[in-house]
Amino acid sequence: MNHREHGIEELCATGAKLYEQALQDGHVRAVDAADAPCLTDLGLLHPVLLDPELLEPVSPAAALHRLLSTSAARVADERRREERLVEQFESLMRIDAPHADGPGTPLLRLHSGTEGINRAITEAMAEAAEEVLCIQSHAGLSGPRGEAAGAAAYARDQALLDRGGRIRALYQHTQRHLPVVYASFERLRGDVVTRGLDELPDRLIVIDRTVAFIPAGDDGRLALEVHHPALLTYFVTTFERLWRLATPMYPETAQRPSLNGVTPRQRAIAALLVEGHTDTVIADRLGMNVRTARVHIAKLAATLGSDSRAQLGYLIARSGILDQEA
Repeated sequence: MNHREHGIEELCATGAKLYEQALQDGHVRAVDAADAPCLTDLGLLHPVLLDPELLEPVSPAAALHRLLSTSAARVADERRREERLVEQFESLMRIDAPHADGPGTPLLRLHSGTEGINRAITEAMAEAAEEVLCIQSHAGLSGPRGEAAGAAAYARDQALLDRGGRIRALYQHTQRHLPVVYASFERLRGDVVTRGLDELPDRLIVIDRTVAFIPAGDDGRLALEVHHPALLTYFVTTFERLWRLATPMYPETAQRPSLNGVTPRQRAIAALLVEGHTDTVIADRLGMNVRTARVHIAKLAATLGSDSRAQLGYLIARSGILDQEA
């Protein structure tokens, strides 16, 4: 690489080696330093008074102090430049503020951190007047992420309901037995309806069909705010189709019937077993722990008279239970 590509503020490997040699020997030949112009650019070498063909080193302590002083001055200049830019653009942003919700609104906006995400949702909910559609998967309710989201959601949900709005939410069937889920329903006063499915995508919030929030990462630390009309239409259509397939949970609860001794949850497990998934994947997909999944698999095997995992898949296919409607 050409040394000049480093810039004058970086000591290259050749320059460092020559500077070290100059400190040890008291000087280096000017011709040897020609390949390392950083030494003179940084003021680390200067000509010997009585022999211009030689270069002698400047004390490292003195050189470092000078370079740091120069760097500090440059940083201060850059900060003053930032302050001037902020001052200039603050007035421009005030002019643009009335149009913030108009055609200039970004179609996609990324939010990071639990606090930032909840703040963005709360701000969007403050303008809501009609309906919020929500998908709450098992992943969205578990751990600190779910606790923080639940704490922030109550006030904004109740405010929407007080304005005459409506909330429809989809949960996984495994969550119908969680006290925290029903407690969140029962605290709210107004038009709240929830239904359950065995499997759901990750969290989705659609507010008045004008803005949506979806996860943008696996750990819940990133969320995407969506204003794109085509994406909003897709989200709403997906929600409505899942809603029609779901079973009522609240305020009315519908019990899904067993067919030929096989429960609805066991049918969901059977479908995933036939697809070849492991117990861990099945548990994750259905929002339960692995031990619970294995208990259901054992009961399904007993019902169908299976002695092995391979035989169970065969018996599931032959039984026709996956063709039956609940």
